Amino acid sequence: MSNQTEILQPVMQTYGRFPITLVEGKGSYVWDDQGTKYLDYTSGIATCNLGHVPEPVEKAVSEQLTKLWHCSNLFHIPVQEQLAKGLTDNSCGDQVFFCNSGAEANEAAIKIAKKYGHDVLKQDNPLIITFQNSFHGRTMATLSATGQQKIQDGFAPLTPGFEYLPYNDQEALQQLSERKPAAVLLELVQGEGGVIPVDPDWIKKLSASCKENNILLMVDEIQTGIGRTGKLFAYEHYQIEPDVFTLAKGLGSGFAIGAMVAKEHVAKVFTPGTHGSTFGGNPMAATAGLATIKQVTENDVLEKANEAADIIWSNLEELVSKKSEIKSVRGQGLLIGLEVEGNAIDYVNKAREEQQLLIVVAGPSIVRILPPLTTTKSEVEQFIAKMDQVFS
Repeated sequence: MSNQTEILQPVMQTYGRFPITLVEGKGSYVWDDQGTKYLDYTSGIATCNLGHVPEPVEKAVSEQLTKLWHCSNLFHIPVQEQLAKGLTDNSCGDQVFFCNSGAEANEAAIKIAKKYGHDVLKQDNPLIITFQNSFHGRTMATLSATGQQKIQDGFAPLTPGFEYLPYNDQEALQQLSERKPAAVLLELVQGEGGVIPVDPDWIKKLSASCKENNILLMVDEIQTGIGRTGKLFAYEHYQIEPDVFTLAKGLGSGFAIGAMVAKEHVAKVFTPGTHGSTFGGNPMAATAGLATIKQVTENDVLEKANEAADIIWSNLEELVSKKSEIKSVRGQGLLIGLEVEGNAIDYVNKAREEQQLLIVVAGPSIVRILPPLTTTKSEVEQFIAKMDQVFS
C-alpha cells in the first residue's frame, strides 16, 4: 500500500497555479482572499479585454440572467444572431458558428477545412498546413495542429492530416505551393509560442499564394482578436482577408464563448448535421459577447488602447536599453513579450510577490504582458515603475 501523506486534491493537477486565490476584480485590479490588491496585466490571459466586470457587460448579463439561460441550438436565439451580425458587419466574414472555447473554435475551423477539401476541392485526404512554434489548443485535433513537440508529448498517435512549416520563412512559401493543402492555419502573433509577430511581407505573400493555389487561409485570432493588437482583428494590420478566422478569449469578457467566422463560399459546406454544440452561443454567453463587441466597436476603446500601448512600448524599449536582464521587446499592441536573461518565471514571481503586479510567461525566457484595453495612463505609469523595480 502507498504511504501517501499528501491530501489528494479533488481538482486534477493540470495547472501550475500561482500561490494566491483571487476573489474579486474590477477594471485593471484584482484582490486575493487576504485583501491584497494586484495590478492585473494578464487580463485572464487576454480574455478580460475590457477589464474585470466591465459595466456594460455586467448590466447586459444581469438582465439576461432573469430571462433565459439556455435553450439549445434547436431554437432561434435572437441575441446570438445579433452577435453574429456584429461580428460579420465588422469583419470580412459572412457567417458565424458559435462554440464555447478557442480550442472548439479551431476544431470547427479544422472540420470545415476538411469538409471543404472533400466537397469542393475533391481531395481524398485534405491536408492542413500549420507552423512550427504555433499553439492552437489542447483537444486531440488542435494539439495535433500545434507545432510544438512539448504540447504533443504523451498523446500519440496524433490526429493525421497536419504538416508543419517554419514560421516567417520564405522557403515555406515554396513548399506551400508544392504541397497543395486544403488550408493553412496560423496565428499572426504566436502567443504561447513566445509572442512572435508575423512578418508583414511574408504574410502578404502567403495570402497571395493561398489565393493563387485555391488554399483556404485560416487565421487563429483566439488571443489576438477583439482589439488585443490595436485593431478589432489582427488580420486588419496586413491588408489580407482570411477565408476563416477563429475567436474566443476576449469575445465574452470572461464568459465562455468561441466563434468560427467564415466567408460564404466556405460556410456553405457546413449544412445541418455536419457540426454542432449544445452550449455554443447560448443566451448568456451571446449576451456577454454582444455587449463586449458593442463596447469595443461603438466607443473609443481601441483608440485609448493604442495610446496606452504607445506609452508602454516606449517605456519598455527604454528599459531594454538600460536593463541588461531584458534582451528585447516584441509583439503587437497590448500583446507584448519581453525576452529576458534567465528564467522568465523568476521575474513573474518577483513581480507578484514584491510589486503586486500580475504578468505571465510565454515560454522559458519570455515574460508576457497583457494589459486590459481599458488600462489608464495612471495604471500604465504604475506598471512601468513596478517593472523598473522587478528588473533592478
